[in-house]
Amino acid sequence: MTTTPIAQAVHRKGDWSGPAACCELDYTERFLRRKRLTTTTGETFIVDLAQTTSLDDGDALVLDNGALVQITAGVEALYKVSGPHLVRLAWHIGNRHTPCQIGEDHLLIQADPVIGHMLEHLGAVVEPITAAFTPEGGAYGHGRTHSHEHVATAHDH
Repeated sequence: MTTTPIAQAVHRKGDWSGPAACCELDYTERFLRRKRLTTTTGETFIVDLAQTTSLDDGDALVLDNGALVQITAGVEALYKVSGPHLVRLAWHIGNRHTPCQIGEDHLLIQADPVIGHMLEHLGAVVEPITAAFTPEGGAYGHGRTHSHEHVATAHDH
């Protein structure tokens, strides 16, 4: 009888090396604490971390048998946002606490028709695409822009 390997530790991108299996997860799936996952070769393992963690593309989970599983950003439905006044568009995206990946001449956000419609009304070109999503982590937490506490006196909308 074989037991399912368990991952209870994370090595951040650049802090590990060596052979590793691969597990592809989209942005939402990369925010986890306890979950059963499957590598791209079909091997299952369990993630059981001490706290909810945001995994980034290139991080590695350490299994209790010593093996590593590299996390890769999976493809998902996104909007490519471009047009004049890109900084203004980025401000509106950030003001709504929407995760955003910043490119040279465009922004990438998760496909959300409400946000897309708002951006079009602001003059943006919003193009549906499918790609890996690795948004900016923000100032408040590793990998997530919404991981800070809202205090009415310090962060009032």
